[in-house]
Amino acid sequence: MPWRFSRLDIREAALADVAAIAKVHVDSWRTTYAGIVPEDHLAKQSYRRREQIWRNNLAKRADHEFVYVAEDASGEVVGFAAGGPERAGDPVHRGEIYAIYVLKTFQRRGIGRQLSEAIAQRLLQKGYDSMLIWVLAKNPSRGFYERLGGELVSEKPIEIGAAKLTEVAYGWKDLRLLIG
Repeated sequence: MPWRFSRLDIREAALADVAAIAKVHVDSWRTTYAGIVPEDHLAKQSYRRREQIWRNNLAKRADHEFVYVAEDASGEVVGFAAGGPERAGDPVHRGEIYAIYVLKTFQRRGIGRQLSEAIAQRLLQKGYDSMLIWVLAKNPSRGFYERLGGELVSEKPIEIGAAKLTEVAYGWKDLRLLIG
């Protein structure tokens, strides 16, 4: 089992977390998608633009959408996850993890699992018993979702920058199995 932080807090995000979430988002994109997403697209990612997006997301989110952050013992946000109802009308999977990112130096320590479990628990509380997540097929961390028990359920083309890529969906039909 991966090592876990003795003092790691998973909590609901607040507007005060916007800058930290934006930093994790941009830095994670740059490390995870290097060599997959065009370099010029990654270079255009900016903290300020992501801060605006996350400020809007957090300020306007509905009761059924939520964001959690992972904070280390020093209070630094090292990861986040966002979720809510599934957005494309999937007939089986009613909930969705919209985004989950953990800084590279904090990966493989159980943080992603804890964030996924927080989203799954919240989805269950809201009456959603299943979920999915879309991930780039070339994402080197995609095995993480398989280790969590996700099953490959779909794929679709996506264009990021000038690159034509493939996204795959991992699904969980029963979220109770994910959270134990």
